[in-house]
Amino acid sequence: MDFGRFPIISILEDMLEVPEDHNEKSRNNPSRAYMRDAKAMAATPADVMEHPNAYVFVVDMPGIKGNEIKVQVENENVLVVSGERQREKNKENEGVKYVRMERRMGKFMRKFQLPENADLEKITAVCHDGVLRVTVQKLPPPEPKKPKTIQVQVA
Repeated sequence: MDFGRFPIISILEDMLEVPEDHNEKSRNNPSRAYMRDAKAMAATPADVMEHPNAYVFVVDMPGIKGNEIKVQVENENVLVVSGERQREKNKENEGVKYVRMERRMGKFMRKFQLPENADLEKITAVCHDGVLRVTVQKLPPPEPKKPKTIQVQVA
């Protein structure tokens, strides 16, 4: 029986971190890297607001320190918020077995297409009480072109 056709097997392999080349020929699924990125994006909810002079992106990041979050601009118009939430590792947790684990661990990422009037030189990011707030200032609207007056000469 070919277990690779059952989605539950793929999910279990992902959870158990089975090497990617294991049974890869029998599955016709998206790559694990793609699925990891898709899961990371889906598990990172965000609010996007437009103010008169700025765009504000608000992302909940409970338990993540500000220095563990990366905010970047890719391809001149894509805002990327990424990082990784790691399980606490200390001597108190040795021999501890989780009965239930609901808090998401691992990488997270969100990508936002920035509008043309976003000022890429004026971006700020502040993380306070587990909430990341990225503010992207707007460029001033272009001034309307004044009509050029041409003086008519009398011949």
